[in-house]
Amino acid sequence: MTDVLAAVRAQLREHFTRAGVTADPDEASVTFLGTERIDILRFAGTDDVAVHYVSLGCSRHPMVDPAEFVTDPARGPRAEVVVALKGPSPTGLARSVAVVAAAPAVEGLILEPDGLVDLETPLWQGAPFTAFLLGHSDIAEVSLPEPLSPVRVLSAVPITATEAAWVRLKGAQAMREAWVQDGVDPADPRRRAANPT
Repeated sequence: MTDVLAAVRAQLREHFTRAGVTADPDEASVTFLGTERIDILRFAGTDDVAVHYVSLGCSRHPMVDPAEFVTDPARGPRAEVVVALKGPSPTGLARSVAVVAAAPAVEGLILEPDGLVDLETPLWQGAPFTAFLLGHSDIAEVSLPEPLSPVRVLSAVPITATEAAWVRLKGAQAMREAWVQDGVDPADPRRRAANPT
């Protein structure tokens, strides 16, 4: 039996080693009632670049639509999420990342690019952000032996309630374009909200 999480962990280590992060990641574990453990790996470089918080546990099983009567234990989309933030680690972020990673098991949510996961509560202590906008990350897909589907590592960008409303109205790509036009750095935890028109 393939150890999916070991394969994902190995690829994450390889990716961040190539990016110059050679130290072992810090690790926190979160468990929600009725679910399996979600680990949060914190990859931090030595210079002033973003720290990456990556879930490990979501990809243990394929994500399935709860409306489907028959599910395949091997095939189906698998994912983990990565949040990139500059500065010190904010209190509560690991739990928020774990909430997103556990959503497929808890709520039957399928995580995919351009998806919006609204926690409706600050993502960390004092944060103005209450939701994550999912997208493609620069971490390569983790290939698994047949018949298992590969694991995608999706970026999860913290966004404000106003930005979440904009995503619902105009779409994820319009939000990203507004960030570029407004000179917003999505990895800056102190950034102002984009003000799209």
